[in-house]
Amino acid sequence: MQAIILAAGMGRRLGAFTANHTKCMVEVNGEKLIDRLLTQIAPLGLDRIVVVTGYEGESLRNYLTDTYGQSLPLVFVDNPVYDHTNNIYSLWLARDYLTADDTLLLESDLIFGDGIVEMALYDPHPNVALVAKYEPWMDGTMVTLGPDGQIDHFVAGNNLDFRDIDSYYKTVNVYKLSRDFSTNVYLPFLEAYIRVMGNNEYYEQVLRVLTFIDNSDLVALPVGNKLWYEIDDIQDLRIAETLFASGPERLAKLQATYGGYWRFPFILDFCYLVNPYFPTPGMIGELKARFEALLRQYPSGMGVNSLLAGKYFGVDADFICPGNGAAELIKALMEHSSTGRLGIVEPTFEEYPNRRGRGSVVAFRPQAPDFAYTAADLMEFFATHPVDTLLVINPDNPSGNLIPPADLEILASWAAEHSVRLIIDESFIDFAPLPAGESTLIDNEILRRHPSMVVVKSISKSYGVPGLRLGVAASADKELIATLKREVAIWNINSFAEYYMQIFGKYEKQYASACRRIRAERDRLGCLLQSIPWLHTAPSAANYFLCRIDPSSRFDSHTLALELLDHHDILIKDCASKHGFDHPDDRLRYVRIAVRDRADNDRLISALRSLS
Repeated sequence: MQAIILAAGMGRRLGAFTANHTKCMVEVNGEKLIDRLLTQIAPLGLDRIVVVTGYEGESLRNYLTDTYGQSLPLVFVDNPVYDHTNNIYSLWLARDYLTADDTLLLESDLIFGDGIVEMALYDPHPNVALVAKYEPWMDGTMVTLGPDGQIDHFVAGNNLDFRDIDSYYKTVNVYKLSRDFSTNVYLPFLEAYIRVMGNNEYYEQVLRVLTFIDNSDLVALPVGNKLWYEIDDIQDLRIAETLFASGPERLAKLQATYGGYWRFPFILDFCYLVNPYFPTPGMIGELKARFEALLRQYPSGMGVNSLLAGKYFGVDADFICPGNGAAELIKALMEHSSTGRLGIVEPTFEEYPNRRGRGSVVAFRPQAPDFAYTAADLMEFFATHPVDTLLVINPDNPSGNLIPPADLEILASWAAEHSVRLIIDESFIDFAPLPAGESTLIDNEILRRHPSMVVVKSISKSYGVPGLRLGVAASADKELIATLKREVAIWNINSFAEYYMQIFGKYEKQYASACRRIRAERDRLGCLLQSIPWLHTAPSAANYFLCRIDPSSRFDSHTLALELLDHHDILIKDCASKHGFDHPDDRLRYVRIAVRDRADNDRLISALRSLS
């Protein structure tokens, strides 16, 4: 058995990373791709390792000879016209080796976990293609499989039918080809294909032709959950660095993406706070049905979207400003109140104070267990620590503390008497255990009673649509709302978000049901978390729990987050970076855990119980 490694490409899309060397010399987390590949195949006892070079070929050959010349049976084939051919020609140049032995065919811009090559090598079938079930980040050649596991069809990337996406597998570009297959089937077709189509093609095109005439004899072998990635551009490189990092580095890289976890489908995200029960399949289907029209046409401007937001929440259009997520409105609000002091409760959601700078922040730190506090506590503290703007997250994040809406109105009256602008962020209020109709402050009469109050709500959180980027700010202070509308972009809401607001009314009952479901699941998860002996779970009115790790445990917040990610692919929020934990030890004791659906929550509990 031998290996043929294709390493002639220029890697133009990697820019400066391949300015002076070929793609396989690019480093992922400090290790060159070619070093990783050769280290993985070195123990396999291969009789020959053929490396097809091209761009910066001499440099690559010198490096490999100096590094591995005494330990590996390296052979080199040069592609002198690498700049205007593709890998079909590189493989053709190695044709004499293909006819000499059974071959593992590998591409040098791949990175994969240990055991991938062994899957192909030790499979009993003579001709094997490793494949992976389609995921949204994948592009390029796909295949469909027959009932016996053989490849029925190769589907070029520009011919994909996304209605059939559940049946697609992506080729991993790791093949085992028998000498007989290469000599009597593949190479004759490869030669004919090059004569007709030229050298600037891909070798998989020949396999595609063979499937058309039912002559491929190629069995697909799914890799399951084993990690692999193909690196074509700088974004691919960054994703690969995240996928193949470990320990603190992996956690840090994931946290630095601030979302986009659809690229990492194996990660179970207990960090971001999203309703798992809404939108319903029916609502998603309606959005899909309008996809093309929404994609191809401009959204409406602020005038129409204010009407839609007003309809969505049942308030006057001049009382409400829709935003590209609550984050856009938070930025505008903090800039509008950039002078004076900002009162907050710590620990809390820090987007607001971060927009102002810590020097202007006055923080109230609850002394009650589990960071509980009341409206009366806030009035007492800020009466002697005056501020110009007071922020209340309700329910609070990360504590889950809830102030009843009636008490917030008392606080709003107090704030007005003291010339304090009150900002209430109620992004999680729909999860609170409150009577129907007594939760939100986004109500015409309530807003009119308290014109100096502003209510902010993220639609991402409770409505389960963070990808749409929707949020609102509401106030009877029409001048403030008009200012916010002028400060945001004219098309700050895209067509999908606009259409979502338009159709939401048809699904209000389903939304109410989804909130009831998550409240019930929160209560169940809270009981299960309390059963973990080294974890104290604070009561919560939101869709998350603040948990304190017992000092006698072997974990702190960072090591617990690492252990769950490394061994269970579960991501939780390490609260160590948050302000408000008075004692130094406490800073490393708190984590926040989101509420997901029942199956995911059970997986989390199982993981926690496995730790000791």
